[in-house]
Amino acid sequence: MPTKRALSYVAEHALLLALAFVFLVPVVFVVLTSFMGGNQTLTGALWPNPFEWSNYTKAFDTAPLGRWFANSLLYAGTSTLLMLVSSVPVAYVLAKVRFRFSGVAFFVVIVAMLLPPQVTQVPLYAVWAHFRVVGTFWPLILPHLFGSAFSIFLLRQFFLSIPKEYIDAARMDGNGEWGILLRIMVPMAKPGIAAASIFMFFQCWNDYYGPLLYTSENPDNWPIAYGLASFHGSHSTDWGVIMAVTTLATLPVVVVFFFAQRTFVQGITLTGVKG
Repeated sequence: MPTKRALSYVAEHALLLALAFVFLVPVVFVVLTSFMGGNQTLTGALWPNPFEWSNYTKAFDTAPLGRWFANSLLYAGTSTLLMLVSSVPVAYVLAKVRFRFSGVAFFVVIVAMLLPPQVTQVPLYAVWAHFRVVGTFWPLILPHLFGSAFSIFLLRQFFLSIPKEYIDAARMDGNGEWGILLRIMVPMAKPGIAAASIFMFFQCWNDYYGPLLYTSENPDNWPIAYGLASFHGSHSTDWGVIMAVTTLATLPVVVVFFFAQRTFVQGITLTGVKG
């Protein structure tokens, strides 16, 4: 019976198991390669023999990983905070407040979400160059103070799933729009807010294009994504150390998702339910 159950489980989840295998193989390859010596990485060996634990100490000795991690944490954390401050009120208004041209406003958000970022890079770069902040984090962080189109869309969909009766009851108790938002909507929308926060944090943590434009001239402001690319360029033959740096750069994202996956999945699931 246990064998029959196992075979039945494999048959029912064959596609998911295959997809999980496809996604896990590159991760396992990177981790195993990070423990290989320089000569072994150029062979067809798949298992380290012996394990070169010194690759991780070499990674910290040859690259300023501490500064790169701190820069990425500053960039991702501040951007996420500014996104929440700006996007949550806008999403609430689009979801629960009826006003003239509300449909047009939501259409503008959709257009902004679909617009390729490369279209606006030239005029934005000219603006930041005019204010002489190129080489700093300001061009990367400040735009999030004006909201994120995807985050507004995601949060609006979650706010729509909250029954209107809660808002009516809060208004009868004398709460204004800000009181309803802070006392009713935000506590009930924690899964959606967590999902939007994780999306934004991961986007900024893995961002390479933005730092390439604005901070590439200042090594002190390199985040981990751009630092990893520059490290690969200068150590292109030492694959063991390169994979060690890659593993360390990926580890914080994996840890954050591991601890927040239940809330994240709940937030994504409920955004499609309209109350």
